[in-house]
Amino acid sequence: MAWTTWVTLMGFVGLAALALLVAGPAAARTVPGAIAAITSRLALVAVVVGVLAVPAVLTDLAHGASQSGGYDYSAAWNSLYDGSNDGRLSGLEVTFSLVGAALLAPLTLRTVAAGRARRWLLGAGLAAGTVALGSTRFPDKTPDNWGRTVFETLMWMLHLIGGGVWLGGLAGLVVIAALGAVPAAERGAFWSAAIRRFSVCAMSCVAAIALSGLFLYWEHVDGPTQLVTTMYGRVLGVKILIFGGLLVLGVFNQFWLHPRIDALRAAGDQRPLATVLLRRFPVVVAVEVLLGLAVLFVAPFLHGSARNQAYQADLAKHSASATVDAKQLPKLAPKTAGGSTWAWGTVETIAVIAVMAGGYRLSGRLAGRRAAAAAGVPAADPGDLVGA
Repeated sequence: MAWTTWVTLMGFVGLAALALLVAGPAAARTVPGAIAAITSRLALVAVVVGVLAVPAVLTDLAHGASQSGGYDYSAAWNSLYDGSNDGRLSGLEVTFSLVGAALLAPLTLRTVAAGRARRWLLGAGLAAGTVALGSTRFPDKTPDNWGRTVFETLMWMLHLIGGGVWLGGLAGLVVIAALGAVPAAERGAFWSAAIRRFSVCAMSCVAAIALSGLFLYWEHVDGPTQLVTTMYGRVLGVKILIFGGLLVLGVFNQFWLHPRIDALRAAGDQRPLATVLLRRFPVVVAVEVLLGLAVLFVAPFLHGSARNQAYQADLAKHSASATVDAKQLPKLAPKTAGGSTWAWGTVETIAVIAVMAGGYRLSGRLAGRRAAAAAGVPAADPGDLVGA
């Protein structure tokens, strides 16, 4: 149930972001006539996902409200906006999911998708979806430490929005490829532009996920040994391994597949290899989507903290009582950030941003060289004044 909720909420954000920031601008540059078809298809899938988020959220609430382990939908519905902070947040989650779907619904019509309202509706729908997704991590009580709570919430927003835009965007690329929204003659030009634009979004999302993940790791884990000695750590380790697989496929796309597609475009996209690569790209992206769904399946199992689990296990081990109730065991106080913590965090931030920016520039140079070679134009040497 939690997996379905995350998939629908994050999927809606990713699909709306893809249509607004990647697919629409790429089509406007290369295949203006296909903007309506691409937007309407993405909007249709996003509307379905946004509507499905409502029963997913209500089912999760119904299971939690039931006293017998079943599903009390009446109690779940009554809990929305019941005056408590949890009720307000759940109400926002449901309301803004429906608002986002309603805003994107007109774009399922090609006449609307081709008009000026496209960007405004996509932007408003993306904002509504972001609020629905963010309400899952907004604080449910007045914090004692506003600064820490605000920073924590910001990290969670980076984590969730980054994951939504990246994984939902990948799913949207599969939708565009599978439904044939782009005419065959213009696919090479469209995918070349769309891939480069999506690369910027994907690398930004990876940076946001990595940086927020490092903070959450620092907050909940005391050293690598807890990744194998605690349940939280083992689940987190599985999540990290799947995320690593996603990164490997992303590197493959960025440094091998994308430059070759750019080269095919420059060569006129007439060789048989063009079909092979353009077919391989959706397959690789589909595998990335499956891995992303696996990450979202594992994430709900992350409960508590590795620090507290290790601490409580040690207390239980040395307890004189034969039976110990884990709920009654004390917990460690939250970590406090010192000067060294901020220093290391700054270094990590600079390093992650530098790696992402450097990787994007390097892959762009590789694509430029391959495109120049495919077009029969020698690549200019930056140190050659004549070539410059």
